Amino acid sequence: MPFTRPTLSDLRNQVAQDIAAAAPGTDALLRFGNLKTTGNAQAGLAHLHYGYLDWIALQSNPFTATDEFLEAWAGLVGIIRKSATSAAGIVQFTGAPGVDIPVGTALARGDGVAFITTTDGVVNGAGVASVAAVAVADPTGLTGAFGNCPAGTVMNIGAAISGAQSSGAVTTAFIGGADLETDDSLRSRMLARYQAPPQGGCQNDYLGWALAVPGVTRAWVAPNGFGAGTVVVYVMLDVSEAAYGGFPQGSNGVATADTRGTAATGDQLTVANAILPVQPVTALVYACAPIANPVNFTISGLSGASAATKAAIAAAITGAFILYGAPGGTVDLSVIETAIALITGTAPFVITSPTANIASAAGALPTLGTVTYI
Repeated sequence: MPFTRPTLSDLRNQVAQDIAAAAPGTDALLRFGNLKTTGNAQAGLAHLHYGYLDWIALQSNPFTATDEFLEAWAGLVGIIRKSATSAAGIVQFTGAPGVDIPVGTALARGDGVAFITTTDGVVNGAGVASVAAVAVADPTGLTGAFGNCPAGTVMNIGAAISGAQSSGAVTTAFIGGADLETDDSLRSRMLARYQAPPQGGCQNDYLGWALAVPGVTRAWVAPNGFGAGTVVVYVMLDVSEAAYGGFPQGSNGVATADTRGTAATGDQLTVANAILPVQPVTALVYACAPIANPVNFTISGLSGASAATKAAIAAAITGAFILYGAPGGTVDLSVIETAIALITGTAPFVITSPTANIASAAGALPTLGTVTYI
């Protein structure tokens, strides 16, 4: 049987009874009596000890451990917490030909987020200069997704440079920024490794390698996906690429050092390069973004639902796709019906479209399209 921890009230009563039994003729329950005050102090200390023992019990196994103790359990099987990473991209400025925008130039986004250039940029004859830049790292090491931004985002030079316009625009989206991995994510990867030890290149190994890349939240493996000897790894970055629906930003391909195929770019290249040093040497691994498969819904019986209810329905469908969707897989319509039914105020309703389980083509991942209420 599990141990039932006594409450503070239980401990106070127990101490009072012990004092009364040990010192006949005394009253350990008098409101301002010395014995009651002493007894309450003893009960409080005992309560703290029980709390500490509870905390020790949580850290004593990988299922409930937290913080550095969770990291220690994960480290035993080679799983390391994913650190925060900074976003990087390309910014273009205009100015007089020959003007130099040096390495280390401070830039600022409209919301105040700071960036710094990592390459020299000399204005060419057409009056433009492109410079690579990276988001200034969070000094606490906790966040990094804040630096991601799409092409077209305005960037301003922190200190004026003679001959160069102070404002420029992002030409290659800033990607790759990710926050420090949460305990829940780390625990999920750790338990998966305990349950499926490395097998020298099995599907679970590729999943583990992909999920260890900062920013990657979901991954799938397709053996021989592009022919014999190939391994296709599909990934999603639901947090760091939330602006794009979680889909990786870049082009599909192989690692930079693998000359047997076309090198990937962007997020896909980050994944491919991370897998290359640990994969079997004969495998040709492609890191790919799934193809979005928007699914439109028609729901009857809820035409008068509030905006909040409709938003909850959209979130429920999206959540079902995240939990059960897979490239080339099938999501049961009953799963979505159940998710909607759990929302207060949705009964009765009928999903009139689609009418069958949602199947996606190879490499395609279901996403929410439009929801029509009739």
